[in-house]
Amino acid sequence: MFYSFSQVRGKPLRKAILTGTLYILLLLLALTMLLPFIWMVSTSLMDELEVFSYPPKLLPDNPRWQNYPEALTALPFDRFFINSIILTGFNVAGHLIFCSMAAYAFARLNFPGRDKLFIVFLSAMMIPIVIILIPRFLLIHALGWVDTYQGVISTEIVSVWGIFLLRQFFLSIPRELEDAARIDGASEFTIYRRIILPLSKPALATLAVISLVDSWKNFLWPLIVTRSVEMRPLEVGISSFHNLYMSNWPYQMAAAVVAVVPLIFVFFLTQKYFIRGITMTGLKG
Repeated sequence: MFYSFSQVRGKPLRKAILTGTLYILLLLLALTMLLPFIWMVSTSLMDELEVFSYPPKLLPDNPRWQNYPEALTALPFDRFFINSIILTGFNVAGHLIFCSMAAYAFARLNFPGRDKLFIVFLSAMMIPIVIILIPRFLLIHALGWVDTYQGVISTEIVSVWGIFLLRQFFLSIPRELEDAARIDGASEFTIYRRIILPLSKPALATLAVISLVDSWKNFLWPLIVTRSVEMRPLEVGISSFHNLYMSNWPYQMAAAVVAVVPLIFVFFLTQKYFIRGITMTGLKG
């Protein structure tokens, strides 16, 4: 009897120890992920000499809060912000519209070669982005869109990954709903707009958040296509500190902190829909 009672008490104890160990490991992992952000904020409050001090300092001795207004006025960051907002807005809208239409076709419409064409789309995800940079630039140059909004936006408004994400979610919606709508005389576009899209808000919110983050921090393509300072988005503008101020790291980190704040704000507002969309998006074929 005593041995059995010890066994009963031992199981919750072992479970509590394992749970506590798991939480400690997760906490250490979270701190590891936060260290780059802590370093970024700390560097933004240092002077140029303090950044290169040895041993390295995690916190500045005398925080220089004036780094923020000085960094934001040294370059036309108001224009950079406007450009990033325009590019991000068009890209997110394009992803939601075009990816959802393509996903609806692949998930709900029956046409010859549908599945094979979808595999071709998925194979595009395996191509490194740097391989198609030159063909994309030659196309934009031939159209005369270099250093224009349409040049930066036109090749970014469709995402193969977004099509895949929404298609998988659309497959989880019961077909009985659209069958009933067809009996009532609804067209395919009506079914897509009034049934599929309202039921897919979590997946659409997930795609919107991911597209917003990717578009906001997009650097390589705008760097290649834009020429003038007035057309540069925020990420490209921040990199200008390397040329104008000989790698002024405090200014660059101050600008980076300001640039990342909108993303954090948007994520906290939409994290419920983001997590729900990820968990509800199955792998149904």
